[in-house]
Amino acid sequence: MLHIILVTLRREIFHSFVECLSSDPEVCLEQVTSGAEALGIVRTESPHLVIVDSEVPDTDPLGLVREMISANAMVNTAVVSALSDREFHEAAEGFGILCRLPLDPGPGEAEGLLKKLRSVLMYAASSI
Repeated sequence: MLHIILVTLRREIFHSFVECLSSDPEVCLEQVTSGAEALGIVRTESPHLVIVDSEVPDTDPLGLVREMISANAMVNTAVVSALSDREFHEAAEGFGILCRLPLDPGPGEAEGLLKKLRSVLMYAASSI
């Protein structure tokens, strides 16, 4: 079972994205509305992936990623951002973020993200 956390206040924007993720029988998706909630989960439950929206009320997205990595270096992250891929790479270099998602991710982005996540997890398991 893949435990995925989505940190957002913009639930309506993520509807089709969430629907696609939730339709996968191997995904357990949990939605939270603050960085503090996500950080608490990362510290206690070790989710497979945390998706951080561009608008998090109590922190900036890359700051939250930095805190999560400090709390649990094994957590995978994806960040919703208006930056171009190049700009995002410059801003997030060294954070090990799985990918940047557009401001209004849909089913295609959900499927691509799950494919990347499974690939990373499979690689990590085979390296042990």
